[in-house]
Amino acid sequence: MKRYLNFPLVKGTASRQAHADLPEGTYEREMSKEGFFGPAAFFYHRNPPTGWIDFDGPLAPRAFDLTRINDAPGSPWSAPVVLHNKATEIRLWCLADPMPTLARNGDGDQLLFLHRGSGDFFCDFGHLAIGQGDYLVIPRGTMWRIVPAEPMRILAVEATNSSFTLPDRGLLGPHAIFDPAMMDTPEINEAFRAQQGDTQTRVAVKKRGQVSWMTYPFNPLDAVGWHGELSAARLNVRDIRPIMSHRYHVPPSAHTTFLADRFVVCTFAPRPFETDPGAIKVPFFHNNDDYDEVLFYHDGDFFSRDNIHPGMMTLHPGGFTHGPHPKALTRMFEQPKAMTDEYAVMIDTRDPLEIGEAASAVEWTGYKDSWKTKS
Repeated sequence: MKRYLNFPLVKGTASRQAHADLPEGTYEREMSKEGFFGPAAFFYHRNPPTGWIDFDGPLAPRAFDLTRINDAPGSPWSAPVVLHNKATEIRLWCLADPMPTLARNGDGDQLLFLHRGSGDFFCDFGHLAIGQGDYLVIPRGTMWRIVPAEPMRILAVEATNSSFTLPDRGLLGPHAIFDPAMMDTPEINEAFRAQQGDTQTRVAVKKRGQVSWMTYPFNPLDAVGWHGELSAARLNVRDIRPIMSHRYHVPPSAHTTFLADRFVVCTFAPRPFETDPGAIKVPFFHNNDDYDEVLFYHDGDFFSRDNIHPGMMTLHPGGFTHGPHPKALTRMFEQPKAMTDEYAVMIDTRDPLEIGEAASAVEWTGYKDSWKTKS
């Protein structure tokens, strides 16, 4: 589509450049279509748009302390569902011991994010050593098994009836953010051959949300080789090189890592703060009416949030106006450090998310009050 010149309206006292040079004493709020890709309006308020004194109703933001989920089932299909809709299923899976069976997802591609722990991943395609901060993309229909070297905490995200793909990076070119060559694929190596044999093996196959079992008199991960264009793959968050501008705070969509049909997965990784004096240095206030926004906090100092620690998850329903907490807002134009120090996984879904029982049981109900200015 051609990008013709257009000339947006400007009314009253307003900045002509989004996210920079705000009128003195104002707070910017973005209202936009299609996430951050469609037409937008930018309002300049006298007071923070999250400066409420009370908030009731289903639009209220939610926070869940997933570190309090400690059941360790051997199967990913027994891990508790924390959030879900027709396009995705998000689980928190604790795995302490080797999986006793193989798993196979017939409902969609599987994305595993290894929050804590390390070990070995075996699948149809071979073997990979895996560790903290790894994404594992597992194509639908792949048989696989994990053997932990130490207890693992895994965020498991299903692309229901869909596939995970890479985003179009446009003018940046296909090698920006991370070069696809940074993605490692399994090897038919000695570790893979060593686990083969005539041991009776069961496979837990999930399809249409139900589990069926296949039993073999041997381990079906017995390939001697393969060729093709489809594979499981690993990418570590340390290999991501975030897009940034020293004069402009880029939107979260610039950090997209994987796409599915009805949601995106983004990664926030350490990056330099903006240095232009007029550019804001914190996330801008916005009400994203087209997406539910989920953040899983992996590691570091989450500079725009208070009382959030690694292993927590927040949910901002579509239509909820949000932005930095009051403490972060005091550093809107000046930061004490040169760089951010945070890793987080963001999942934005086009369809509203339902909250699972496991998440409800570990909810921090005071999250909606965390934007209140402390007196």
